[in-house]
This record gives sequence, structure tokens and C-alpha cells, in this order.
Amino acid sequence: MLSQFSGTGATLSNYIPVKDVYPAGRLDRDSEGLLLLTSDGQFQHQLSNPKFEHPRTYWAQVERIPDERALRKLETGVKIGDYKTRPARVRLLPAEPDMPPRHPPVRYRKHVPTAWIELVLTEGRNRQVRRMTAAVGHPTLRLVRVAIGELRLEGMQPGEWREFTPDADTRDSMFDRKQLVP
Repeated sequence: MLSQFSGTGATLSNYIPVKDVYPAGRLDRDSEGLLLLTSDGQFQHQLSNPKFEHPRTYWAQVERIPDERALRKLETGVKIGDYKTRPARVRLLPAEPDMPPRHPPVRYRKHVPTAWIELVLTEGRNRQVRRMTAAVGHPTLRLVRVAIGELRLEGMQPGEWREFTPDADTRDSMFDRKQLVP
């Protein structure tokens, strides 16, 4: 589903019984993972605007095993269309992460191995991770946002949600209101 509350088909309103909140960022139809919802417009703007450089961590299952050269290209930035992506932190995950199965499952090709990489970005352009991995020859098969700043997806299942409070969940983190003000 798209990260919106109105439109055709299933939307967040079918699953989130909280009124007057909206997404701080977005996930496209083919991506999964952590999504923050807020009723605070300034907070939403500061999380979504690339000038604030809030880190977002993704795990991407890609075709074939990326070599050091491909990983370094992703780290230093790749040219996509008319822009070059910002530098990112990138690493090859040592094993497939323990996650619930994806529905529908990613395509499986018997003779094409896959690998998982972790990318930490400070910008969020449209389909950026997918476009970055494709640019270095490793198309993304599955994409999961596992963290926004210090907030992590760990321990949650697809469709689950929980409320967080600034004091309990964001103490000493990048989401401290004092740090968010430019």
C-alpha cells in the first residue's frame, strides 16, 4: 500500500485508527518498513526535508554479490539522471536478515545469487535506493527501511504500529525537539 490516508485501494486509514496524523516521509508500493506518522507539521517538515540530513537506514536485497568497487560507488555517490547522490554509509550484510516473508515474494532465479546490503542515506529522493543499486549493476529485489535516526523497526511485524513519546523513545537522539530546530 502507499503511505497515504486517502485514495483508491487499501490506505493507512484501513490499518491505523489514529486521527489527524500523516506520514513523515514515504514508502513506495514496492517498499516496506518503518514509517513515522505525526500530527506535528514542523516535525514532519524537518524529518522529510533533505537539508536536515536525518539518517534513514535501509536493507536492500540485490541481485548478485556486490564487490568492493560497487559498494564504494554507492558510498561516494552515484550519478542518477541529472544529479549525484550524497555520500552514504554502505556495507554488505554478513547474512540474510531475519524478517517476515514478503507478500508477494521477490522473484527467485535459481542461477542468480542475491545479497543484502545496508545503506544509510541522508536524502530521500524518489526510488533513490533502487536507482542507486541499479546504477552499480545490482538491481534491488526487496527494500526495507529499518531505521529513521535512532528509531528502529526491530521487534515489529508488518502492519503493527505503536505510539512513541518524545521522552521515552527519543531521549538523547536526533529527534530531540531542541536538535530539530534549525
